[in-house]
Amino acid sequence: MLVVLTALAVVALDRWTKAWVLSRFQLHESMPVVPGVVRWTYVQNRGAAFGLLQDQMVLLVAVALVVIAVIVYWTPRLPGRAWVVRVALGLQLGGAFGNLVDRLRWGYVVDFIDLDFGPLHRFPVFNVADAAIVTGTALLVLWLWLGEEAGLRPGGGGTNRL
Repeated sequence: MLVVLTALAVVALDRWTKAWVLSRFQLHESMPVVPGVVRWTYVQNRGAAFGLLQDQMVLLVAVALVVIAVIVYWTPRLPGRAWVVRVALGLQLGGAFGNLVDRLRWGYVVDFIDLDFGPLHRFPVFNVADAAIVTGTALLVLWLWLGEEAGLRPGGGGTNRL
């Protein structure tokens, strides 16, 4: 249930924020939120992360469907104590679904979170779904790396630190 609730929260926040951006911004329009750090900038991403695989919609939809299918398949098979994995998979599931909806509806993903750390360091514009996918992946890596020692995996002796 934790996977589903997490995924639903991500999808709801992702859909709401994208609707907000589409109702208030023209393509490439930008507005500072925290000057010199964050701004909202509406862009249409026709590729994957960091501009990879531009205009490969069929491939990107297929990858999203496979990711969703794998998460749905593995979720019931997780050990009862694997709460970090459930949250991580929920984040990834919600993010994959949120971006999939964009691709199927418009043929691109709506991105708008624009981090700007000065003229020498611009980060690619992203959205809530992207942030959820990256966060879920980071949690899985931490779980695999530190899980048993931190008591996050069955058989781990420590206390839950995450």
